[in-house]
Amino acid sequence: MARKKDINEENIINFYMEYVLTNGKKPDSVYSFSKQYNFTEKDYYEYYGNFNLLEQSIFKVFYEKTINLLEKNEDYQNYSDRDKILSFYYSFFELLTANRSYVVYAIGSQTKKLKNIDTLKLLKKSFCNYIDKLDINILETNQETLDKIQNKTLKESAWFQLVLTMKYWLEDTSPSFERTDIFIEKAVTTSFDLMNITPLKSVLDLGKFLLKDKSFMN
Repeated sequence: MARKKDINEENIINFYMEYVLTNGKKPDSVYSFSKQYNFTEKDYYEYYGNFNLLEQSIFKVFYEKTINLLEKNEDYQNYSDRDKILSFYYSFFELLTANRSYVVYAIGSQTKKLKNIDTLKLLKKSFCNYIDKLDINILETNQETLDKIQNKTLKESAWFQLVLTMKYWLEDTSPSFERTDIFIEKAVTTSFDLMNITPLKSVLDLGKFLLKDKSFMN
């Protein structure tokens, strides 16, 4: 059988996701994987050195598709930072939901260590760059070292919040994951209120929401 022509990164990602969902495991080798989908090993290695890098790239692609979707909205650039992040969250988790079976396969068994797993490494880098570009206002100290620490803390906190939301979504059993939508709104609002040193009303509101959700607390 003649080899397929014009194999690109998206083709390889789609083939891989189909393979792991059908077989419940990674392919035994790049050779067997490429042979099954009728392309060459050389085609594969033009994009990835191994399957771990491919899995990292899939979550980066989820991020890139989210950003591309947001940028097609002419009003997005005029949104406040809070509304930009909310829009990112809603769009990102809509895309995750469309690929939930794969996400559960890739990270569903690692919810206790999502913050640092290799599979999300490229997603973290991309998302932290996104947060940095938003230029979110923080309390300026006029001391370069302290301001750098604050900026790093802001990005790490934003990443932790995204990971926490992914964990919540993975464990959410509500129809259409409606409780995740509520969690997103409350969590993002709370984080911005804290940066603006707003009273604790939003913090308490988020706390009450989580306490009522026994499945998450457990």
